[in-house]
Amino acid sequence: MPQFLSRFVENTPGDPLGDLRPRQVHGALWSRVHPTPVSTPRLVAWSPEVARMLGLDEATLQSPEAARVLAGNALWPGMVPYAANYGGHQFGRWAGQLGDGRAIVLGELVATDGTHQELQLKGAGPTPYSRRADGRAVLRSSIREFLCSEAMHHLGVPTTRALSLVATGDSVIRDMFYDGNPEAEPGAIVCRVAPTFLRFGNFELPTSRDDVALLKQLADYTLTHFFPELGAPSKETYAAFYQEVARRTARLIAHWQAVGFVHGVMNTDNMSILGLTIDYGPYGWVDDFNPGWTPNTTDAEMRRYRFGNQPAIGLWNVQRLGAALFPLFEGDESLVEAGMLEYQRAFEVEAGQRFAAKLGLPPLKDEADISLLNQCFAWLAAEETDMTRFFRALSYVVTMPAAPTSLPPVVRETFYGEVPEAHVAKGVEWLAAFWHRTRREDVPPAELARRMDAVNPKYVLRNWLAQEAIDAAHAGDDSKVHTLLEVMSRPFEEQPGREHYAEKRPDWARSKPGCSALSCSS
Repeated sequence: MPQFLSRFVENTPGDPLGDLRPRQVHGALWSRVHPTPVSTPRLVAWSPEVARMLGLDEATLQSPEAARVLAGNALWPGMVPYAANYGGHQFGRWAGQLGDGRAIVLGELVATDGTHQELQLKGAGPTPYSRRADGRAVLRSSIREFLCSEAMHHLGVPTTRALSLVATGDSVIRDMFYDGNPEAEPGAIVCRVAPTFLRFGNFELPTSRDDVALLKQLADYTLTHFFPELGAPSKETYAAFYQEVARRTARLIAHWQAVGFVHGVMNTDNMSILGLTIDYGPYGWVDDFNPGWTPNTTDAEMRRYRFGNQPAIGLWNVQRLGAALFPLFEGDESLVEAGMLEYQRAFEVEAGQRFAAKLGLPPLKDEADISLLNQCFAWLAAEETDMTRFFRALSYVVTMPAAPTSLPPVVRETFYGEVPEAHVAKGVEWLAAFWHRTRREDVPPAELARRMDAVNPKYVLRNWLAQEAIDAAHAGDDSKVHTLLEVMSRPFEEQPGREHYAEKRPDWARSKPGCSALSCSS
């Protein structure tokens, strides 16, 4: 039987009250709360990799008791469930106290690699931070979070993980598009896993209340348990911590851009202090390379969290974290500026390396190489062109015996529809320049192609694929969830017979809810 720890509860101040009444919680970083039981929990899917990481064997995880624990109906020894108290800026505005309104941390395990990993149930019932909500989650959003957590990990993107997906047997009422048409949907719970779920908003809330003592307690706990290499708490250590978070955040968002991932709701309460992708809500992968695309219907007008704006929002959020930590900087405003500069420097370096690798080139330093990449972006954005398939096709171009004089079929098929011949001609011109540039590398074309295929995925969790699995699950068929989990665990491999999962967005998905756009309702 797994034995759980509760370091956060033991080492930081908590809410003295034990009721679930929605309220403002002051002077505390968490509230003890037990998950609310569900009627008939059923394990829909689980990640064998995450289970192995946690030291949980298959027999334990597939036992009836595990299904009860992962649904919130029972606890394993040592579990001390709690909901975290935090605030955040939502869509650019301070929202005050938010907190875990439907997420409950059960406790943490020492993983097989010696790291500590927290297990958190999302959709496990109300907490003091639920406001007017029910603390539940629906099956559609839970499938998306479960699959995407694992898909992102296998792409190499820092992320929270997902251990399990449990159907509750209960209905949840949701108005998917906030249009006055609520419907009953099947409920579900995801067990998320991460070293910590602390976010920028955890630090923002104490500062907004002028509770510097609580801020310092949180910062010291964070340094001690997650950044011990920075040394004992001090002004200098807090500044180093801020710069490290800025650096990790920049690298994370550069990786998002490189694989075409759009988070959809980059509020500061959705930004991990460890630089992990966290809180999978209305996310999506760009199909056609469109810097202006957002998957979030709530953001459809302002498009604050659109694909091309994610790097700038990352900087804005880092600035908000700097403002939250400022009371620990002893009035030294230069430390906030230093963190923001570090974000910009790290993003430029990371993005340059990642996009250069996608082209089979060394890190971008030469002006001609930077111009080549920018020309590629401009060409892709001019007509609807599938980003994932285009970059994957470049490994074929690299191995051509001569520079292309016409558009290779493998590139032409990345268009969504007919395009003007002038655009095709410009593409051929770019591909020829790209081919000649790769021939200057001291690497055989076949090896260059292999390296490119190792960073340009063939399979990403496109919204329409997730929606197919959701529709099947609603009809009682979980197999597509299992298949997607397996396919997305090997995103860079060819996987013969599974070409369906690498296809462009079909026409039916262009405007279908859940494919073209999603809401925060889940």
